[in-house]
Amino acid sequence: MTHYRISEAAELLGVSDDTVRRWVETGRMDAAADSAGRLAIEGVQLAAFAVVQASTPADPSTVGRSARNRFVGIVTGITMDTVMAQVELQCGPHRVVSLMSSEAVRELGLEVGSLSVAVIKATNVIVETPGRTS
Repeated sequence: MTHYRISEAAELLGVSDDTVRRWVETGRMDAAADSAGRLAIEGVQLAAFAVVQASTPADPSTVGRSARNRFVGIVTGITMDTVMAQVELQCGPHRVVSLMSSEAVRELGLEVGSLSVAVIKATNVIVETPGRTS
């Protein structure tokens, strides 16, 4: 079973080590000493906690769609020529980059600072794990 040290859990959750220690002390998370005597959190518990803790702004659109991956964010950059544009959004801790026509940017009224929703419908998602030595 995978275990994470306090510092690793904090990095994955996007909080400080002290915040994770406080959550352990107040009983919001369970931790136990690992073989080296350091506090560690079980991976299964950390995953469940991350899902509960995740908070994203409400999706301001009211349209129904089949895509389940929606990331609300703010436009942080637009690089545009006469035909194509690259639009960058900051969606919580995630940077999302979209390539679209310049016409679409103009029609949507996109500009740096615009509230936007990145909707992703992917048939291929690559999942990687850190390299492990045997």
